[in-house]
Amino acid sequence: MNTHSSPSELKITDMRIVNVSGAPMRSTLIRLDTNQEIYGLGEVRDGASHIYALQLKRQLLGENPCNVDKVFRKIKQFGWHARQAGGVCGVEMALMDLAGKAHGVPCYQLAGGKFRDGIRIYCDTPSTPDPEEMGNSLKARMDSGFTFLKMDIGTRLLKGIAGAVSHPSGMLETAQIMHPFTGIQLTDKGIDSLVQYVAVVRDIVGYEIPLAADHFGHINVESCIRLARALERFNLAWLEDMIPWQFTDQWARLKNATATPVCTGEDIYLLENFKPLLDHRAVSVIHPDLATSGGILETKRIGDYAEECGIAMALHMAATPVATMASVHCAAATHNFLALECHAVDYPPWNTLVTGLPNPIVQNGYIRVPDTPGLGVDLNEDAIKAHINPDLPGYFEPTDAWNEERVNDRLWS
Repeated sequence: MNTHSSPSELKITDMRIVNVSGAPMRSTLIRLDTNQEIYGLGEVRDGASHIYALQLKRQLLGENPCNVDKVFRKIKQFGWHARQAGGVCGVEMALMDLAGKAHGVPCYQLAGGKFRDGIRIYCDTPSTPDPEEMGNSLKARMDSGFTFLKMDIGTRLLKGIAGAVSHPSGMLETAQIMHPFTGIQLTDKGIDSLVQYVAVVRDIVGYEIPLAADHFGHINVESCIRLARALERFNLAWLEDMIPWQFTDQWARLKNATATPVCTGEDIYLLENFKPLLDHRAVSVIHPDLATSGGILETKRIGDYAEECGIAMALHMAATPVATMASVHCAAATHNFLALECHAVDYPPWNTLVTGLPNPIVQNGYIRVPDTPGLGVDLNEDAIKAHINPDLPGYFEPTDAWNEERVNDRLWS
């Protein structure tokens, strides 16, 4: 067998990072170096601190990255929901990249093989208060080959419309209070306005293509139910994150009150925390972000468990091509996969950040699953340097200060 290294002798010798920014990402790229001539790439998701990755370095030095599950179990206690899981998930991507390179196989093969050669991309589209403008933007997506779409509808579209939203003073201006505690409610006038908005969009794009919706605002579950019922006539693919994922009972109320599919999951870390929603059949579609949920293998487990519950899995993603390709490998290996998000189709430099893929990376609404080892990409150094965040450390500078960090973080006595 022709391998790219000696897998049983492979050891992690260093972790280095580079922070990149530019539409649509603000991420940290991880590089795990080894005692052989291969390294692994991963990504800490947008908006998370590079500290979440560097704190893990002491746990990784000397480990064999091919023992992906062993190392993941060692570090997963240092992740948490939403952006706080970024370090653990980015490291898991890099471990999978290294294991694939060491054995000369693509990451999807390490996850059990692939169900598809191309990954359907759903194209999120920036919000606009003009429904005709939104409809025409989505129609342009269709004309370029996309077969699944998403747009935003919610309280943002109701600004300046008197009597559209009932709310305590100041609540519309904060995002720090969870939905059930804001007192924000949609009025009949507000719901009618959103219905008219979606009607215009549907008239332009038609009904043959799936169209999902997101960003409804911090409204309570009763307003969510009223809006969901009003939008049923438009055959939307799903209503996303209408309420916080933690409230399983409220999700069950919402799902059972409408014929429109409901969806959540981008902020949830690990399968064990998806299980309440899945066990209660409280969602129609589960929507993890691989850079939050635990990386490639954990997200594959989430998808497999959802399939046992009769629930499809879509994937959230707003990242560089590194985490995007990690998601592509996971999607290829997950039977009940539906579609993968992409925010970057309007930013051509995004395609140049890596080598090893076609340009553009998304073609006719799909990303081709690569057959090259690991994630199937390497970094374009010049393009990455052009996107370095000037306020943070530079291009893979030494991180020796994190080598000897020691704390008593065992979880049992």
